[in-house]
Amino acid sequence: MTHPTLPLSRREFLKAGAATAVAAAAPMSLKAAPTATADACIVLMLTGGPSQIDTFDPKPNAASDVRGPFRTIRSAVPGLHLSELFPRMAATADRFSFVRSLHHTAAPIHETGYQLVQTGRLFRDGPEWPNAGAVVAHLRGQRGGFPAWWVLPDANASTGVSVSHGQGTGFLGSRAEPSQPRQYALQPEPWTFDVSCRAAAAAVRSGARFVTVNMFDTVFDAPSWDCHADRGSLACDLNDYRDTVAPLFDAAFTGLLADLDRDGTLARTLVVATGEFGRTPHTNANGGRDHWPGCWTAILAGGGVQGGRVVGSSDALGGEPKYRPVTPAELVATIYHALGIPPHATLPGPDGTPVRVIDAAPVTELF
Repeated sequence: MTHPTLPLSRREFLKAGAATAVAAAAPMSLKAAPTATADACIVLMLTGGPSQIDTFDPKPNAASDVRGPFRTIRSAVPGLHLSELFPRMAATADRFSFVRSLHHTAAPIHETGYQLVQTGRLFRDGPEWPNAGAVVAHLRGQRGGFPAWWVLPDANASTGVSVSHGQGTGFLGSRAEPSQPRQYALQPEPWTFDVSCRAAAAAVRSGARFVTVNMFDTVFDAPSWDCHADRGSLACDLNDYRDTVAPLFDAAFTGLLADLDRDGTLARTLVVATGEFGRTPHTNANGGRDHWPGCWTAILAGGGVQGGRVVGSSDALGGEPKYRPVTPAELVATIYHALGIPPHATLPGPDGTPVRVIDAAPVTELF
């Protein structure tokens, strides 16, 4: 099935990706990176791409078709404001940090963003690159005999184009395959997002090195962050943010951090929450927002990340980075850094020749 608003075939997807390749390589920082402290990571994939403006990078002084319908509220960090949809996060904002300048220049579809934020690379016509979880599983191996990488509740979301979302092992093969929750009695079904977050915490405590959590399994005919408001199969709108999507994330994310912190597990577990892109600065004719890879926000906590920090900023419309632009490859490099894997570490490539795990530097300002 192709995306109703972006009818790209697999061939067209690959051509679009080749024509708009992201500049993943970045100059290595001359500043020494702080010592890594994490031995596990949980990545929360916010399926559909949250609107940066209606969530974690509000623009209260912009025109109404930019700022959207929601008020801003103060947080526990002086000067840091969030959307009113996240009261629990606002009250505990000193426990996590934001990167408000994520961006990429590839095709503005879910699949390119998924690939980039989960592997640091866009595949195009080349080999499929392994998910960061597969890389960690390969380089760090099992801990306490427990499977190293988990995907909860299942791999991949239905987003319209039938290509890899970057949640596989790529050229690393079966030795780095993720475990599925039904193989182990971590939690009973149904696998809602809050249940998956609790299961992720349980998996880390049991020895998992990396857990990927998909917040939703589709962007079609159901609430998600994909707020086109098209009155068809992509009818999710900002009312769904208010009523369903944001309250679910607000409670589950803060609950996950509290759960991990209860016994000190958060200090050694990096938690990353990100969508595959952001949303258009201006609302569309139906009051929704469409795909926008020009700027969005990621949230990081634990694993040595200092709380209450904001790295980068967007422009007055929330459409482009204004200061300290960050690429998805740099986000992936930050995950590796927290786990003690330097950018120059290597993997056996598709033909057996060693390849670097990532061609980017970590965002060391977070640590």
